[in-house]
Amino acid sequence: MNILSNKIKPISFTCDGKRLNGMLHLPCRDTYLPERPPLVVGSHGLEGSMASAKQQLLSRLLPEQGVAFFRFDHRGCGTSEGDFVKETSLAKRVEDMVCAIDHLRQLGLTDERLLLFGSSLGGATCISTWQRLIEKDITPCGAVLCAAPVNSITIREIPLEGNERRPALPLSFFEEHLLFDLTEKLTLLKNILIFHGDKDRVVPVENAYTLDSNAGAPKKLIIFKEGDHQMSDERDQKRFEDEALSWMAACFEQCPAQ
Repeated sequence: MNILSNKIKPISFTCDGKRLNGMLHLPCRDTYLPERPPLVVGSHGLEGSMASAKQQLLSRLLPEQGVAFFRFDHRGCGTSEGDFVKETSLAKRVEDMVCAIDHLRQLGLTDERLLLFGSSLGGATCISTWQRLIEKDITPCGAVLCAAPVNSITIREIPLEGNERRPALPLSFFEEHLLFDLTEKLTLLKNILIFHGDKDRVVPVENAYTLDSNAGAPKKLIIFKEGDHQMSDERDQKRFEDEALSWMAACFEQCPAQ
């Protein structure tokens, strides 16, 4: 039986004693092929989940391009175990992503080529995860980052009020768990595609310029005129789709499988 014929494969893994859940989307195969697909791993935003719009979009489009996509819920989010208030931090999000990548590599369903995708806090998670992967002798082929904060003190709208997913948060929650400046980590990055709206009221566009100025080449910066944090304009969404797929394909082509 060809295991790659299963287009969607539920995946659970353990990180710091917590069971985290995700979905691995694989290209459909009618007949057995020895080649395993390259892999993109996504990280969602602060209060998002693997059901976030961009995660779902990539889970549909990437397998059509012969690329596997893994989306998962960080601890305390969606279907994964953990307490959002007690266990949310950039450091723990990075641990989640590293654990996910380690688990997927052990499964052997994809080849060694890896690209990171992150939106908002997920983008910051990808930046920090890149460094951790380098320390493990794993070099990502590239990354696609949307509205990623580089320096948390630039964030203008801090979500303190409670909602259906969590209670109200004190300012100390962000000061203790989500205070970071990733500028010094940016020089490790290369093959980075950056999206940001110039009217982003949550993560100011200056973060995108800092990222572009400090990351290694090749890189590409796309600024959406009048674009917001959610990338809600349909024209921006279409450009994201086209540019991201093209960028990922080029990164994998230049990053041969081992």
